Amino acid sequence: MPKLVSAVEVELIATVDDLLLTFIVSGKEHLKLAEWLPAKRRDGLWQTTCFELFIKEANTDSCFEYFEFNFSPSTEWAAYKFERYRDGRVDVSLSVDPFIERGLENDQYVIEVDVDLSDIPPRQLQIGLSAVIEENDGTKSYWALAHPPGQPDFHHGDCFALQLAAPSSS
Repeated sequence: MPKLVSAVEVELIATVDDLLLTFIVSGKEHLKLAEWLPAKRRDGLWQTTCFELFIKEANTDSCFEYFEFNFSPSTEWAAYKFERYRDGRVDVSLSVDPFIERGLENDQYVIEVDVDLSDIPPRQLQIGLSAVIEENDGTKSYWALAHPPGQPDFHHGDCFALQLAAPSSS
């Protein structure tokens, strides 16, 4: 349970091949944040404050192929493809690296991520948006649009709670 971070919100703007995500965390003074580093791919970002995007084809069984993106306040990122639920993970080569900006607004921490989706075949998608939030005292909380019963599991099919329309061919 979070102690002092009171909310995590996400704003989303989607185009045919791009997602702009803005994560807003209330209680910024209690948030453990990684120091800024040059943007690059790095594993293990989910072990502290990290913002995540999961993508799969809509209307498919949750055990089928899906993608996971991790975004750190450091501006480091990761992109993976899974063949099945938590199995068959491989790094995804991206044509365009995610662009991450971070900042402070009043009592809120804001991280904005621009994700190019041109490497993911155009189709109707279901996405999961989530965050691992670590407070300065080490307390961790797990935030998502939806959670399955039991322990937090962002890979679970229940977390893919938002459906995006298929791109039009016009």
